[in-house]
Amino acid sequence: MIDAALTISGEQLAQGEWPDDLSIGLVDLGREPDIGSQAILPPYPVIGVGDPGHPLAGQLDARIEPPYRIETLIAAAQDRPVAAMTVTQLLRLLPGLSGDAALTAESFAYAMLQGSAEHRTWLAQRPPALALADEGAVRLERDDGNMLTVTLDRPTAGNAIDRAMRDALHEAFALANADGTITRILLRAEGKTFSLGAELGEFGTTGDPATAHAIRCRTLPAREAIRCADRLEVEIDGACVGAGLELAAFARHITATRRSWFQLPELTMGILPGAGGCVSLSRRIGRQRTLLMVLSGRRLNAREALGWGLVDALMD
Repeated sequence: MIDAALTISGEQLAQGEWPDDLSIGLVDLGREPDIGSQAILPPYPVIGVGDPGHPLAGQLDARIEPPYRIETLIAAAQDRPVAAMTVTQLLRLLPGLSGDAALTAESFAYAMLQGSAEHRTWLAQRPPALALADEGAVRLERDDGNMLTVTLDRPTAGNAIDRAMRDALHEAFALANADGTITRILLRAEGKTFSLGAELGEFGTTGDPATAHAIRCRTLPAREAIRCADRLEVEIDGACVGAGLELAAFARHITATRRSWFQLPELTMGILPGAGGCVSLSRRIGRQRTLLMVLSGRRLNAREALGWGLVDALMD
């Protein structure tokens, strides 16, 4: 059911005269006529409900499609309005940017949210961090031919990506970019979990957002992965969450086991996917479905991921 209090009309979008006190807006695609012009969107997310063939549908930030529920998106945007607004505006910008510029824009947005009240509240309320597991590692193997295998090797921590793994992944992809004889790069993981994302115990350890942005500019694996994406293949088994999914989504070909699942949980932390995911996922599945994943935080199963093109094939 569409919440009438949140509804924005086509006429309002045509004129750019929408309510300024909302954290999310809804458009009834079953009732609104074609406005005959480019919609002028408010700063907050605007979600379409109804006819996917409506001329307005492609101009909005997302369109509800099963099994996603509008109530879930409303609750998320109202709970984390600054993060929801920021990721929405970022996703609108990215199609017009080169890959490198898009990663820079993502890092700017992420840095801003690192200093936000929403993220600070999450840091203060999260359960006490457990002692960090052993430092992560990334194994590199070069076969006799032209293939480099990159393996996440921190299975006891669900291959959560800590600083050591981040730096090692950056170096691995930089190596592939420097060596023209490497024509295939395979990214995989040890154990039954591809990756649980970034190491949560390290969140908040770099207190200055500007310094954190500078670090990402130098060491973010996505900076190198995007340059060799046309040679990159990924094999996924089990959970593929946050930073793990963000990196994997750059690949030209992704296979997953049928028990695999995919999730972007960052909005609940008051931030957005900041390991390249706003760029990689929006280029793979489109900005509208990327926003659905971010706002909902919902797990996507392997069959759904295949249907969306998030993965290219399922394997037993």
